[in-house]
Order: sequence, then structure tokens, then C-alpha cells
Amino acid sequence: MANQLADSLSPYLIQHQDNPVDWVPWSDAAFATARQRDVPVFLSVGYAACHWCHVMAHESFENDTIGAYLNEHFVCIKVDREERPDIDQIYMNAVQLMTGHGGWPMSVFLDHDGRPFYAGTYWPPVSRGGMPGFTQVLDALVDAWSNRRDEIHSHAGEIHQALAQLAVGTGDPADEVSSPDRVDVAVESLLETVDTTWGGFGSAPKFPHATDLLLFLRVASRTHDRRLLEATERTLDKMAAGGIRDHIGGGFARYAVDGHWLVPHFEKMLYDNALLAEVYIRTYQVTGHQRHAVVAEEILDYLRRDMVDQCGGIHSSEDADSEGVEGKFYVWQVAEVMETLGPERGRVFCDVYDIREGGNFEGASIPNLPMSIEQYAQSHDVDEEELQASLRSDRSKLFAQRQMRVRPGRDDKVITAWNALAIKSFSIVGCVLQRDDFIETALAAAQFVLDAMRDPHGRLLHAYRGGTAHLDAMIDDYALTIDAMVALYEATADSRWVAQAVELADQMRDRFEDTIDGGFYYTPSDGQALITRNKDWHDGSLISGNGAAAAALLKLHELTGSQRFRASAEATLRCGQLVLEKQSRAASALVSALDQFHGAMSQWVIAVSAPHQVRRLRGLALRQFRPNRALAWVVDDEPASLLGPSSPVAAGLIEGKSAGDHDVVVYPCVQFHCEQPVVDPATSFWEA
Repeated sequence: MANQLADSLSPYLIQHQDNPVDWVPWSDAAFATARQRDVPVFLSVGYAACHWCHVMAHESFENDTIGAYLNEHFVCIKVDREERPDIDQIYMNAVQLMTGHGGWPMSVFLDHDGRPFYAGTYWPPVSRGGMPGFTQVLDALVDAWSNRRDEIHSHAGEIHQALAQLAVGTGDPADEVSSPDRVDVAVESLLETVDTTWGGFGSAPKFPHATDLLLFLRVASRTHDRRLLEATERTLDKMAAGGIRDHIGGGFARYAVDGHWLVPHFEKMLYDNALLAEVYIRTYQVTGHQRHAVVAEEILDYLRRDMVDQCGGIHSSEDADSEGVEGKFYVWQVAEVMETLGPERGRVFCDVYDIREGGNFEGASIPNLPMSIEQYAQSHDVDEEELQASLRSDRSKLFAQRQMRVRPGRDDKVITAWNALAIKSFSIVGCVLQRDDFIETALAAAQFVLDAMRDPHGRLLHAYRGGTAHLDAMIDDYALTIDAMVALYEATADSRWVAQAVELADQMRDRFEDTIDGGFYYTPSDGQALITRNKDWHDGSLISGNGAAAAALLKLHELTGSQRFRASAEATLRCGQLVLEKQSRAASALVSALDQFHGAMSQWVIAVSAPHQVRRLRGLALRQFRPNRALAWVVDDEPASLLGPSSPVAAGLIEGKSAGDHDVVVYPCVQFHCEQPVVDPATSFWEA
């Protein structure tokens, strides 16, 4: 008999519907049942693409004896962290407080008020490798609940108090926003953690740290600091050469378990790939090095091919495992390559991509580039262009061969925030590389979010699957969607995207903003009450809620001139001063927003005689990374209502401007004060 998870929309929860554990979704009713039965709550949190979640499920949750024990002594709640990041945030803080580390699967034991009293991550079913067995943990907790209940309540109260302090994450708000010098201090601190040999930050395991790299690029675009560009390019080049990149099918795995990017944790997440596409194209914009544009394009080609739902939304992730084995879909044997490509081409491909007898990973080989293709061509005295063309053809053949394997599972739910990251990247890369199909993908995904992922009151929802959208949106859903709408406007010149951004920004301020101390809560004021209401300051794999909100509001202010957006961003930065001063290494998005706040705000108003001009000009206007410059468009055949006082773009910015008798007129503006127009500008103008 399936348990209560059978009716869920979450693929992760559905994975557990046939467990002998009587799982229930998170609800007030679950806690009421625990109170009635006088048993504690076991909260298990994971996600569909998580390898170690699968391991614990197979070892423990599919075990009839363990399942029966759990059912007898606990109420068991299963949560998809991607559906409920609000729950995940709170209890991950608890895990880190109690154990000093975190991760998934997350295993937390709660009292009847939802307060944690014991926590961990993965446990084997019996003691192994110095780890206690899950059955031992359960026995000890049942004994403690029966015989030392007062100790449990006392400990739960202490943890709850600590979580309440962590929830806000700051002290009292500052009287003023931190000075621009704080950005320099933060960047220098972050530089100290860079691996100067293999790139990335710190040692193994290694994550992409996209927000850190975007901070480096933002500052480098202004200061031309070679150290920042070298750290960024080294990281991106090493990642692009490593096994963390899917050299056959495109895209990146979530992280590498080693320090030199060879062995990935094979799951592919939408948010990682969307952020990395932006990082690679921004690096191309700053450096002009074509290899970064190639990687950005490859990432988005992968997303378009494999992750876009027929409804237009973009799926969440692909699993690490196939046929129960981590990475099986992605690794190769020499014989497979030879059989597909033939002996001569196969030998070269194996040589280039480190596919060897005995393998580089558990008896098989993860494709990677020990040296660049350019270096290989030079060292083997072959023509690089011919080699590149040959390898492209070979990768295509191996991709077709790989498609015949059993694919990893896909989590086909649509998450608003993650789609927003992808919409922005498709918009930017589409403009820079003149890929109209990327712009079309961004438009379809954005329209889907606005049409299908809002409630009857027009408020955003967080998740969608199988025709149903549900769950209140979080702060990052709002902030990143606002940012994506602005990116679409700059790419298309369609001012309705700015209008949508303004509407969402006002909703965000109404429902999430702390109007007393500043900053934004992670959950809405009218959302489900949990044991704390967090403010999200620190970047993880995603951008922090407050960093994203401040940046989105500042960008929107640059287009609309609305002081209410800048005032909310300023209050957020004042509230986050302690984070900026003491924890900047974990808050690069907030540091970037501080740099944005102090930057010289400018706009280009581009007036064109006809809509077809937009496609050509967006590539020129966005060819370089100018993080503090906004694009505003005037298309001469637009209705007057879009160019007058009712326009969502600042009337003072666009009113009265026109291409006139010319094809293109650009009005350079600083702080909404426009200089002499430039008529039909030469190429040198766009590059200045």
C-alpha cells in the first residue's frame, strides 16, 4: 500500500510512496498526530537528484524492519527541500548548529512544537566506518524520549533560541550604508581563498561559487584588476576542462568531490547551469576570449534540448544515478569509444579526453581534458581547426550512442526562482551571441511563469508540476523573477516586461519587507508560520534572498526612477551591514549589491526607427559587461501610451526621445540626465 506521499506533486516524495515507512507530508496535522500519540517527529529532507538520499532510502527506508520501528515510535515527515526551501533553511541551520556540518539527506528529530532536539545527515543502517548506525540512533532517541523528556525539552528550547538569533542574521541596522571601501575589503578577503593552481575557492569538495565569480567580474569590469580576471578565468578554464563538465552532452554537474574538478557528484541542477552560463558569458564580455562564450552556449544548448518542458517552463534537475549506479550514464570504457568511432578516431579521442584502460573513476573513465585541445594540437603537430572539427563530430556520435543508455531520472517540476535564473541567462547569451532561439526560450519560460505560476490574486507561486502550481513563492522567487523581467526588456525592447517587474517588486515589498529594521524575510507575511521566520543573507548554491532583492530593486530603480525601490535596497544594505563586515566571504551577492548601490548609475536610451533594428543593436549594446548601465528602448512605432507618463520606464528618461529621420539615435544618460544624442553611432561608440 502506498503511503500519503502518493498524492504529492514532488517527484522526490513520490520516490518514497512505496516505502514501508508511513511517510506524511509536512502539515499541522502531522504534528497533531505526534502530540496525540505522544511520539516525536522524524523529519527527513532531501531532493530527487540526491545520490546519498537514494542510498539511505535503499538501505533504511525500504527496510521493512526499520520502517516498522519508525512507524511505531515516530511520526515520519518527508520534505522535498526544493519545494520547501523555507523548511530546509531552518532545519539545516539546526543541523549545522548541532553537528558542525550539513548536507542531504537531512535527518532531524523534532518535538511536538517543531523544535529540533537531535539532527544529522546520512546514517548507515548499522555502525560502519566510525559512523553510528541509524538503528542505534533511533533506539537512543526512543529511550531519551521515554526516560529523559525534560532534557529533550530543555535542549530543544536552547536550539530554538539559537535558531531565532540566526533567523535574522544581523544586529541592529546601521545608520548608513557601508562605504565603497567595504567592497574592496570583501574582494581581498575572497581572493585569499582562491586556489591559485586549480581555480575555485578552498579545497575539496569544490563548488562553482558563481556569485563569487560574478563579484570578481563586476569589480574587474570597473577596475581592470588582473588578479580578479586571472582567478575567474583559471576557475572557469579548469572547470571546463574537468570531469564536472559533461563534455559529451553539455552542462555541468553540481560539484566536484576532488580539488581539481575531475570527479563530479553527477547530478545536474538547473540553477548551477543557469548561473554558470551567465558567469561564462560575462567573462567573455570582459575578456573577449571566445572559449568562454563557447561554454556558455553549450550549457544553454543542453538546457534547451533536455530540460525544457512542453509548457515552456524548465525542469529542475537530472539525477546522479542511473540503474542504481552513480555516474553510470556519463562514464566510458575505451572499447565503447573505439567501437563507436573506429580505431584511429577513437584513439585520438581517448587520448584527448583521458579515456584509458582501467579508467580514472571506479574502473571507467570520466571524459576530461588534461590539456586543452589547442595544446594537444600543438604538442602533436596537427592542425587545430581540423582537430576541433573532428572532435565535434566524434562527440556528436558518442552523444547518439549515449542516448541509447538508461537515462538518469529527471525532476520535472518547475521552480520559479530557478527558471528566473535561466530566463536571465538565455536573454543575455541570446543577445551577446545573436541566438534568437535563446531569446525565444527565455520568452516562453517567462510567459509560462506569469501565466501558470501565479495565484488568483496575481501573486507568484513557487512550484509547478503536471498542470498544477502550488506553494507560496519565497523572496528569491520574487527577486530573481524581477531581475529576469528586466533582462528580457533589455533583450526585446518590450516594456511590458518592466511593467511586470514593477508589479512583482511592489508585491515583494508589501509581503516580504521588514519595514522596521530593513531587509526581506525569506517567507511572505501571509505564509505558513514555522518556528522562525528567516532573513536569507548568505549565498549557497543559489543567490541569497536579500542579495538578490537589493540588486533587483536597484536595477529597477535605474530604469523606472522610482525612489521606493532604491529606498528598500538601501534599507536592506543598512540592515545587512554586519554581514558585509564580518561574513562577506559568504555573501558575495550582497557585496555586489553594495557595489551597485555606490556605482555611477547610467543609462543608454536607444531610439530606433523600426522594431527589426532591436535585434542588431542589442548585440552591440550588450557586447561588453557594464553592470551599472541600464538599457532603455524607444521604438518609434510604439503606441504613445508606452512612451508617456504611464510607461513603466521613467518618463523623464524616454519621453520626447525619438530616432526621427535616422535609423538609430542613442541618448547617453547619467542619473537620468541625458547628454547630447549620438546619431547612427559607429562601432567604436558601442565599444567605448
